[in-house]
Amino acid sequence: MNIFRLTGDLSHLLAIIVLLVKIWKTRSCAGISGKSQILFALVYITRYLDLFTNYISLYNSFMKLVFICTSLATLYLMYMKFKATYDRNHDTFRIEFLLIPITILGLVVNHEFTPLEVLWTFSIYLESVAILPQLFLVSKTGEAETITSHYLMALGSYRALYLINWIWRYYFEGFYDLIAIVAGIVQTVLYCDFFYLYVTRVIRGRALRLPA
Repeated sequence: MNIFRLTGDLSHLLAIIVLLVKIWKTRSCAGISGKSQILFALVYITRYLDLFTNYISLYNSFMKLVFICTSLATLYLMYMKFKATYDRNHDTFRIEFLLIPITILGLVVNHEFTPLEVLWTFSIYLESVAILPQLFLVSKTGEAETITSHYLMALGSYRALYLINWIWRYYFEGFYDLIAIVAGIVQTVLYCDFFYLYVTRVIRGRALRLPA
């Protein structure tokens, strides 16, 4: 554990809290991609299947449970409690175009061909592109609410901090995971355009608009 990983975890947790608070307080999931939330739920479930078989620390187990439970809670709010507010007409990204090639990639490029390792690798690849339906939705509608923008910013910051965490671990621990690093770079790159718009518009109090 180092300060960059800890800060990244807290940024990730903040993103989820911001999303849940937004949905609960407004009683609406407008502007949120259910497709992205499905992908994130798949990420956490497939990555943390070792929750009860591979104990690392109380912190580690707690965070795993939090991410699984909050992702399922988000799906419940979107597809059941506030399903009338879900924007199905704009959330049209074809997630099968992500799931099929990522499943194949996870089976072919992994550290070890075992069920848990393949599923972990699948989750790493999937997380790198899970935000695409959300960015597609924002682009299609033309703008995002400020609170949704804060959610995306916190989520992107989490990945950027984790990249610094990998650099830190390489220099000070001699450890690196090429699969996680490459996937993290891909995910961070996907946020770059959003980061720029966030800084130039949202922080200045202007509505965030993305090109269609």
